[in-house]
Amino acid sequence: MLQELDEASAGDDPLIFFKKWFSEAEAAAITEINAMTLATADTGGLPHARIVLLKGLDQDGFVFYTNYDSAKGKELVTNPFACLVFFWKELERQVRIEGVVEKVKEEESDIYFQSRPEGSRIGAWASPQSREITHRNILDINYSKYQQEFSDIEIPRPPHWGGYRVLPNRIEFWQGRAS
Repeated sequence: MLQELDEASAGDDPLIFFKKWFSEAEAAAITEINAMTLATADTGGLPHARIVLLKGLDQDGFVFYTNYDSAKGKELVTNPFACLVFFWKELERQVRIEGVVEKVKEEESDIYFQSRPEGSRIGAWASPQSREITHRNILDINYSKYQQEFSDIEIPRPPHWGGYRVLPNRIEFWQGRAS
């Protein structure tokens, strides 16, 4: 049975209420509950959206990681505002977050980077994200190159890779219901 949403149950702190809904989505065994649409805008104001993964939530906001040289990274340099959307179909719930975006501290990016599987760390070096490549083999060649380069050492975080935090100034909760 679907839940209801009213102001009394939401409380005064939207981040606490988000954590409650996130926990309920976990309990419902929804796959990829941390998948969120990230919308940014380019210098001409054209919106661009893609799915990224929520990797942290603290008192300041919502954290995700990516290649700073990606299209989204470049857009955030010139227009540091974004919108996030979580959609949990099974619970008929959606959360929309709007806010200013800032890079997380380098130390925070380093800690998260080292927590990733080795293949993901090598992939951060190997993938020229958001840039056209002439052939799929380029990714395999780059991957092999960095796998060999880092075979005997801890894989460092690339300087072009790290985290962003969306500092919310608006959070909207939506709960579906019959009719």
